[in-house]
Amino acid sequence: MATARDASVCGVVQAGCDVESSRFAVAAAQTVPRVLAAVALHPNEAPTLAGSGVSGDLDAPAPAGDGSAKGSGAGRFESDGPGGVSAAGRFTGARDACSTGGRSLDEALAVIDELAGQRRVRCVGETGMDRVHTPESGLAVQEESFRAHIEIAKRHGVAMQIHDREAHEDVVRILRDAGAPERTVFHCFSGDAELARLCNENGWYMSFAGTVTFKNAAPLKAALREADPGLVLCETDAPFLTPHPFRGRPNAPYMVNYTVRGMAEILDADLEELCRRIWENSERVYGQF
Repeated sequence: MATARDASVCGVVQAGCDVESSRFAVAAAQTVPRVLAAVALHPNEAPTLAGSGVSGDLDAPAPAGDGSAKGSGAGRFESDGPGGVSAAGRFTGARDACSTGGRSLDEALAVIDELAGQRRVRCVGETGMDRVHTPESGLAVQEESFRAHIEIAKRHGVAMQIHDREAHEDVVRILRDAGAPERTVFHCFSGDAELARLCNENGWYMSFAGTVTFKNAAPLKAALREADPGLVLCETDAPFLTPHPFRGRPNAPYMVNYTVRGMAEILDADLEELCRRIWENSERVYGQF
């Protein structure tokens, strides 16, 4: 957080991707200044939960306001976030450290629902659809989980962050059918100009990661140019997707500045104005840090 602050990254959204890391996110948000929490079951977790139970201790008490930001002590805090002004992150290692609890997807979703109502939890996600890491046989369960997360976000009046991996049509269909939360974010936006126009029409936010700076990212650059400036966010997805010129190195919040500079070049925009806009958009989605 100190390194991020030195790079003018003023806040972090710590994102959970299973029960354990979601509990960690809540504890971090309630302990560390300028940290907010997002809680969810990652789409690729859903088939595992439906088939063999959830990792982690579902019966453990939820973190209190003075809880330890270390969570269970398993894994590490990898934070990431928008260009020089806010951040998002994940807790890595929890899956390896936790044993199968033998619980169902419904029970895990109930925990996420409870966590979503806690103080300084401002978002549900990552949730969505993934056709890369989940086989066809698991997509129905992914959709069931996605729909449940949509309802959780709407019930608690918080934003929702979408994981969309080569599943644009699935995600859009489900959002239209179920009714998207008022503040819906396409995390690590990976669509083209056509999807950007669709997001513009529906008021869905597009969060761009380091991939937009890659030399082979012409469709993503076109999407950024098409995106409504009032719907643009920026993130790191640390420790992945490090922006040019450091592609291949572990990512971290301070590197989001390189992504935002790249975005300014793509848009031929004033850097200070773009930072101001991203900050305003971030606070519109997540509230004050």
